[in-house]
Amino acid sequence: MVCAVVCAVLGVEMADSRTRAASGNGVRRGPQPPNEDALKRLQRIQGQVNGLIKMVQEERYCIDILTQVTAVRAALNGVGMSLLGRHLDHCVTDAIRAGEDRGAEVVDELMTALKRASF
Repeated sequence: MVCAVVCAVLGVEMADSRTRAASGNGVRRGPQPPNEDALKRLQRIQGQVNGLIKMVQEERYCIDILTQVTAVRAALNGVGMSLLGRHLDHCVTDAIRAGEDRGAEVVDELMTALKRASF
């Protein structure tokens, strides 16, 4: 039932049991090819964090440091949203197309991740 609702929202068709049997389920779990965009963004964030460390070591004005902390949080949230979109586009969509059992599992996994996230 949950998979049917998510399929409708994502605009994908859910495979029936004959299609799943013929395809061998075909769902790939695990990492996708490297996400170059996320890697570049995380490297920039790493530079921002290094800058924050330097600001603290130099005892810079607290408000300036807090402003940079806010910027780092926003950048991390942006990466999180990008990764979430990638996960929805690939992992979740593929699992739902594979059928009810795997689709329900991946939707539950997604909901757990969203509950933990603060983006």
